[in-house]
Amino acid sequence: MSLLARIVEERRGDVSVAVVEGEIDASNAHEVGERLRALLTNRSTTLVVDLTATSYLDSAGINLLFELAGELADRQQRLRIVVPASTPIMRMLTIAGVIATVSTHETRTEALAQQA
Repeated sequence: MSLLARIVEERRGDVSVAVVEGEIDASNAHEVGERLRALLTNRSTTLVVDLTATSYLDSAGINLLFELAGELADRQQRLRIVVPASTPIMRMLTIAGVIATVSTHETRTEALAQQA
């Protein structure tokens, strides 16, 4: 993985969780996307991407989230994004329209609770 980002992976039954630490930009968005996609199986229902520890997200990262949401919807799977409301990342996702199309949550616990 790039020095800009680190992904910590976790599985909770049929839910995959990815905690992205660091930055997602044009230099690593493709690699981050491959890692996120690799977490999914045919039995996966949801991918939770936790951006709480993400310090920077550019248009390539935003595009990645739109692509993932579309791909998962086509497979009848869901994308949930964890991002605190008061962060610059949430502001960027709001401006770009990501939160209008992807379920966003303040905490990972909240995102996982919605699975029930």
